[in-house]
Amino acid sequence: MNQRSGFIKAALLAPVLAIGLVPAARAADAAGKPVTLHGYVLDAACAYVKDLKKPISKDCAVACAKAGSPLAILTREGTIYLPISDAPPAAGQNDRLMEYAGQMVTVTGKVYAKGGSHAIVIDKIEAAPAGK
Repeated sequence: MNQRSGFIKAALLAPVLAIGLVPAARAADAAGKPVTLHGYVLDAACAYVKDLKKPISKDCAVACAKAGSPLAILTREGTIYLPISDAPPAAGQNDRLMEYAGQMVTVTGKVYAKGGSHAIVIDKIEAAPAGK
């Protein structure tokens, strides 16, 4: 690549990066890196289908989880993280999240992104302190 074509490519790509049209590229850079999230534990279906910003109730989230729906973590920014296992064979994470259903939590773990979805391998989870 000559200097001119490199300049043209950089000029065309800069606005795309600036407005965030390539979040997967940045997320891929952070894949597997430790992060701390604050969010609500709720039924994943409600987060998508009903566009909830927070759980309706603990009972509702528990009922859906017991019926087989995965629990997810919804941040205040609206990002949904599906808790996953990184050890084969992969195991569902509902048992680990059930006591926090319907609550705000603080989660530390490794984040992954693919195709616009987000997942987290949870290292530590606890009820968030009041005001978080």
